[in-house]
Amino acid sequence: MINERVLNTLIALLLLVVPLFAWQLDEPFIITLATKAAILALAGVGLNLALGYGGLVSFGHATFFGLGGYTMGILASHAQSFTPIMESPFLIDGTKSMPIIWLVAIVISAFVAFIIGLLSLRTTGVYFIMVTLAFGQMLYYFSISWPAYGGEDGLSIYVRNEFPGLNTLDPIQFFGICYVLLMVVIFFMSKLNSSSFGLALNSARQNSERVQTVGISPFRLQLVAFTISGAVTGLAGALFADLNRFISPTMFSWHTSGEIMVFIILGGAARLYGPVAGAAIFILLEHVLGGLSEFWHIFLGAILLLVVLFAKGGLIGSVSKKAASHG
Repeated sequence: MINERVLNTLIALLLLVVPLFAWQLDEPFIITLATKAAILALAGVGLNLALGYGGLVSFGHATFFGLGGYTMGILASHAQSFTPIMESPFLIDGTKSMPIIWLVAIVISAFVAFIIGLLSLRTTGVYFIMVTLAFGQMLYYFSISWPAYGGEDGLSIYVRNEFPGLNTLDPIQFFGICYVLLMVVIFFMSKLNSSSFGLALNSARQNSERVQTVGISPFRLQLVAFTISGAVTGLAGALFADLNRFISPTMFSWHTSGEIMVFIILGGAARLYGPVAGAAIFILLEHVLGGLSEFWHIFLGAILLLVVLFAKGGLIGSVSKKAASHG
């Protein structure tokens, strides 16, 4: 058993050191894998706020992941074709600027999460799961029938977007951007979860009636958490689309929502670095087992079953001293 803070530090350092070694050895593929892990971890950190800390089992977070991806795709595709997105009633041009794309992705994802939260949070249990899933599937089928941006074939972006002072086509520099964003969001989440809001949200997850008794609305707490969660996942979607330079309806698929949830289960729900550990394990299994068999998901399913049955706190909960307190 080791202290959870020490374990978190080790995970953060490992995610940083591996691509730096790969850079020294001129192995860009490993850097790309680490970048993918950082981006998917960011999506998991977003969902973890709603699922781990808020107790909201959302099976529709691919909605926000896809919105972030399509925000990037639409803005970048219009920038590369030099055609405006809209001319009337006012002019909206595309852009290749990452900070602008991130801001737009966050705002759009947060707004949609707020609307979905207003509707879905009036339900509980399996009904909440089905409502969030329904929104994701609605956007999935909408994107398939949207020929302007590739329809079911998706849309390729031929030039990676720009960040001031950096060469984003260099794998190690793009990894640096994603890693810094991940660390910033994790720092924000740590402060949020230890704040009065985070404590109230955790209390609402355990017993909403008691929270309501002291004059705090569980609905408002969960709505704010769900909105922030959607915004972070939307940012991850924009980065993922930039990594691949490609967007497709699969970003809205329920499979994507399931994968994001898998990261949290593997690493540990309501653990700050749980999604990071889970995403890293997932990418490692995908790379190693995927090379051995196309049915590698069978092994993933077996591992998930073992985690659920014997390691409720995930990887971090199993090896940290705080496992018992979160049990």
